[in-house]
Amino acid sequence: MTVHKTAACGCCGGWITLMRRAGYQPNVVVVEDLGPLHERYRIPVELSSCHLATIGGYVTVGHVPAGDIARLLKERPKALGLTVPGMPLGSPGMEMPDGRKEAYDTLLLLPGGKTRVFAKHA
Repeated sequence: MTVHKTAACGCCGGWITLMRRAGYQPNVVVVEDLGPLHERYRIPVELSSCHLATIGGYVTVGHVPAGDIARLLKERPKALGLTVPGMPLGSPGMEMPDGRKEAYDTLLLLPGGKTRVFAKHA
């Protein structure tokens, strides 16, 4: 797993720590701007987030849970990867001290810019 993030982002560190705990070995690359990577991997602005990772021929964008990544790598769908747009409270790396959580979806990024729900998180 290679994770691209900006130096200013703190929540990315939390996500990276959780990926390590899940058994992944992230190689972290600090970049000034994620925009060129979003363009390279054809990630629309509305589906982007604060970090981008590549693993097993797929891209993951944002606070994607480790279990969703494991499922992606097991099922190997014809897709670009996964995204959790924005930064939902309670998603991996976005845990709140008071335990607040927002419901969010992990989206499967399909060729041609389409998506479908891959997993729902309460």
